[in-house]
Amino acid sequence: MAQKPSIPKGTRDFSPAEVAKRNYIIQNIRDQFQKFGFQPIETPSFENSDTLMGKYGEEGDRLIFKILNSGDFLKKADQQAYEAKDSLKITSSISEKALRYDLTVPFARYVVQHRNELEFPFKRYQIQPVWRADRPQKGRFREFFQCDADVVGSTSLWQEVEFVQLYDAVFTALGLKGVTIKINNRKVLSGFAEVIGESDKLIDFTVALDKLDKIGEDGVKKEMQEKGISSEAIQKIQRVFDLKGNFAEKIEVLKDILSTSEVGKRGIEELEFINNAVEELGLETAGLDLDVTLARGLNYYTGAIYEVAAPEGVQMGSIGGGGRYDDLTGIFGMKDVSGVGISFGLDRIYLVLEELDLFPETVSKNIEVLFINFGEKESLYCLKAVKALRKAGVAAELYPDEAKMKKQMTHANRRDIPFVVMAGKEEMDFQKFTLKNMRSGDQFTVSQQELVEKLK
Repeated sequence: MAQKPSIPKGTRDFSPAEVAKRNYIIQNIRDQFQKFGFQPIETPSFENSDTLMGKYGEEGDRLIFKILNSGDFLKKADQQAYEAKDSLKITSSISEKALRYDLTVPFARYVVQHRNELEFPFKRYQIQPVWRADRPQKGRFREFFQCDADVVGSTSLWQEVEFVQLYDAVFTALGLKGVTIKINNRKVLSGFAEVIGESDKLIDFTVALDKLDKIGEDGVKKEMQEKGISSEAIQKIQRVFDLKGNFAEKIEVLKDILSTSEVGKRGIEELEFINNAVEELGLETAGLDLDVTLARGLNYYTGAIYEVAAPEGVQMGSIGGGGRYDDLTGIFGMKDVSGVGISFGLDRIYLVLEELDLFPETVSKNIEVLFINFGEKESLYCLKAVKALRKAGVAAELYPDEAKMKKQMTHANRRDIPFVVMAGKEEMDFQKFTLKNMRSGDQFTVSQQELVEKLK
C-alpha cells in the first residue's frame, strides 16, 4: 500500500482562492513600496552559512535551517566532533549553506557585493520566502513570506518618519484600520542598562524586558535576577514597568529616568523627532505608540525599533517590524553605511484580514464564462469566440472534454462561473451563440460581437 503523502510541519499548500488573496496583499504592499520610491531586488533562497550565522543571536542561529553538503558529506566531517556526537561542532564541517532566515542580512550582503553598481541612498524592496526552524503554531510557520523595504546610505531620521507613513499607507490600502505601530530606540534600552550600572548585561536585560506582556512584571524581574542583575539595579528603573499615557507623556517620564545617560538622551531626542513629525503629517488609520519594552533585533538594530500590532481584539503576534542598523554591512567589511528597514508579515496579515472579513469579494477572480463542449467542430467554433473574449479582457475557457451536458453544467456551478455559452449545429449555421446567466437562468442568442460586448 502506497504511503499517504504529507508535507513538513509548519508548511502549507495554497488553494487558488488562497493564492488570489495572498497576491492581493502582495500587490497592495508592492504598490505602496513603489509609490515611496523603493526598487525591487531578489536574492537566492539559500546563502553561505557564514553569511547568516552569528547575525541573529544564539536563538536565531538555532532556528536557521542548515543544508547538508552534497555527496559524501561525512567524509569531510570533523571526526573528533563526530565521535563525540557534538552536533554543534560538527555542523560547520558537513553544512556550508543554509536557507535564509530573513531578508535583511542577505540584503546587507547584496549591498556589499554590488556597492559599485548602486546609487546611495539605495531604497530597495524584496518580497520572497524565508525559513525558520521554529515550533509551528497559529500565525507562526517554518516557511513564510517577508515583504521588506530598506534604505541604506542615509542617517536621516526622515527615513524613520517615512517608514511610519509607509506602514500606515499599506494597512490603509488593505482596509485594516486600527493597527498600532509600536516604536522604541536601542539607545533608550542602552540608557536603561547604563542607569542601573549593568551595561555589560544589555542583551540579558532587554530580552527579559521584551517579555513583559507575556510573563508580567514579576516574571521579568525574576529572569533579570537569574541573569545576575540585582534587585537594587532593577529598582532604579521601576517606573519603566508602570509607563502609561500617550507618546509625549511617556517621553517626559523617560527624560527623568535617563537624565544621567547621554546615550539614553540621544535615543529620546530621536523618538521625539519622529513623533513630532508624524503628528504634524498625520496618519490615516494607524496609531503610533512608544513601547519601551520593545527589544527585537538587538544584535543589529542600533536606533529606532518598530513592531506593528494587529487591531485590538485580534489575537495575533506582530504583523510587521524593523529598525535602524548603523553597522549591519560592517560585518561584511563595508563600514559606516547606515540603514533602516521594515518588514511586513504576509502570512499573519492574511490571517488578520481573514478573521476580520476584509478581503474584497472581487479578490478571487474566477473564470467569467465557460463554453460547453459539443464536439470537435463546435469546439473549434467556440474557441474563436474564447480568443476574442480573452483579447477583450474577459476570462473564458472551453470545457476540454466532450462530456454529458449535465456534467459540464455541474462543473460550471461548482466553480461558481457566472455565464455559460452553448453553440451547437443550429447556432453555428446562423453564426450565433446561446449565452446563459447561471445565476438568473436567463438565456440570450447573440453574435460573437454581441457576446463580447455583453461580457466585457
